[in-house]
Amino acid sequence: MIRKRVAAKSKPAKTVSKKAAKKTVAAKSTSEVQPQSQRELVILTGMSGSGKASALKAFEDLGYYSVDNLPLDLIPSFADLVRGSGEIERAALVVDVREGNRLDRFPAILKKVRRVLSTRVVFLEASEDALVRRFSETRRPHPMGRGETVLESIKAERKRLDPIRNVADIILETTRFNVHELRAHINAQFEQQEGSGKNLTISSMSFGFKNGVPADADLVFDVRFLPNPHFVPEFRDLTGKHPKVAAYVQQFPQTGEFLEKTTDMLKFLLPHYIQEGKSYLTVAFGCTGGQHRSVFIAEEMKRRLEAEGYRVKTAHRDMPR
Repeated sequence: MIRKRVAAKSKPAKTVSKKAAKKTVAAKSTSEVQPQSQRELVILTGMSGSGKASALKAFEDLGYYSVDNLPLDLIPSFADLVRGSGEIERAALVVDVREGNRLDRFPAILKKVRRVLSTRVVFLEASEDALVRRFSETRRPHPMGRGETVLESIKAERKRLDPIRNVADIILETTRFNVHELRAHINAQFEQQEGSGKNLTISSMSFGFKNGVPADADLVFDVRFLPNPHFVPEFRDLTGKHPKVAAYVQQFPQTGEFLEKTTDMLKFLLPHYIQEGKSYLTVAFGCTGGQHRSVFIAEEMKRRLEAEGYRVKTAHRDMPR
């Protein structure tokens, strides 16, 4: 099914040296040489029930020519069409488990497509409990078949999609996202930006190690070395956003030293990520429960990076609402 097309507004082309053109994208992929073109293809894939349909609608609203469930063998032809089109600047398409055994050829097809068109693969996933709940709420059968339970189908699908996950540029964990949060996340990551040349959106995230490390984190910092406000009775029900908790964490010299050293490191790294083509970076700070120390550090890092001219948003995965 082909969705409504909206032509995206393009930015003036940048001069790219031969040396720069040979650089590979420093994300989670092994990309081919990137074409000297502003045209882009985004391939959405991932687990059934993880939000691919909602994600495709978000891309459509951003001006991407959007195609749902394009057969795998047609992707190279579609990439050629986008490359030669006078109207299509950016396109997004969905590939999912309905392709069956043909998915084994996806890495080779992706390699071929990347020779002619800048391409990013976005893999959406969620926890098994979340996926089972979503299928129960929609009362739809799992596309892997009707002969097994939903949980068995999910496990089989995860195994089938593993080769695609391994070549994804972006892995988006949607367990805790509602539709609006997923749309906001995609908008922040893919909408075109003008201005200073710092074309990188940063997510400063807090989390609790007791709930696991975020799957979509690019850089992870453990701040459990800081004194824990949880053991101060008056702070127990507060979060790192509260001024009293912030003042408590900030009073320790190791807090200031950590923030200074981490800020300096990020100020060094971020221009190199931009140079290598990365447009979105998740920097995650973890404490035990994700309520106090990590929340304060994530908020403070947002403030510091914004002062450097970067676009930063915060996400507090485990902070009590």
